[in-house]
Amino acid sequence: MYDLEELKTFIDVMDSGSLTASARRLGVAKSTLSRRIAHLETQLSQPLLRRQANRLLPTEAGSLFLGYAREMLRIAEQSQLALDDLKAEISGGLVIKVHSALARSFMARQAELFLKRHPKASLEIRTLRSAPTLPDGSAIHLWVGTVAECGLRQETLGWITRGVYANPDYLLHRGTPSHPHELKNHAWVDLLGDTESGMTLDHPHHGRYHLPSADSRLRVDQLALHADAIARGQGVGLMPHWMAERRLQHHPDTLVQCLGEWQASPLPVTLLYPYGHQPRKIATLIDQLRQSIPADWQRDTVGMPAVDSPDSATAH
Repeated sequence: MYDLEELKTFIDVMDSGSLTASARRLGVAKSTLSRRIAHLETQLSQPLLRRQANRLLPTEAGSLFLGYAREMLRIAEQSQLALDDLKAEISGGLVIKVHSALARSFMARQAELFLKRHPKASLEIRTLRSAPTLPDGSAIHLWVGTVAECGLRQETLGWITRGVYANPDYLLHRGTPSHPHELKNHAWVDLLGDTESGMTLDHPHHGRYHLPSADSRLRVDQLALHADAIARGQGVGLMPHWMAERRLQHHPDTLVQCLGEWQASPLPVTLLYPYGHQPRKIATLIDQLRQSIPADWQRDTVGMPAVDSPDSATAH
């Protein structure tokens, strides 16, 4: 195993071409540098330097070994930084940019847990109205839906499955739809304009049905507001099953799923972050998000399309 101080000495002398200059730069006696290089040459069983006039020049072995010496020193420094980061207390600020659908329903709770576990850390949550399109090393991103290549690492945390929901009293007065084509007769509550180009629903036995653009009298940009409007009987709307089930735990009899097994295409929950080694505070938050995804996001979606595809929809 090579001594790191000997590697540093060899690299510095190769750069300076002089024991005197390197001794002055490193603050070490020339005799110490000579011993280090001599010991390194003994380990390698061949000379690394030769003297020509007043300069030290590399031998063929020295030129070859220089690249390896630099790489070994770089790896040693990186490993030390990683170990120092591991033992350091998590502190300082973090920014996470979150799809507005998850800001209140999921990320608010995750922020509370993270800050409780790490008292010296601070967290800034910003809501996103669109997916990132360029590399952004200043923040972690959490998006619902597909994301184009943007220079960030993309990791799918889970899938959000969705169905059509309404308030029971609303259905009592307006009737319960038994097929997707009947939704055109109902008031529609739209979230973020996600059904402006129509909506495709899939059934395990009846296949796929594409409903043309829904005429919505109420559009909202927050998942919680969307759920409130549907639960208060303002119309029917497309909701994540996990959110509907959670709402029913606190407010029984305010929601009911329509159309039985007809489901909208599941949406991926995508975590985006820079490539390469992450500071411990970022890696810790990423690990927390991975471990905290709701069980409903892990439901089996095999055989279901990842995105709505009107062109392939067939009415049944």
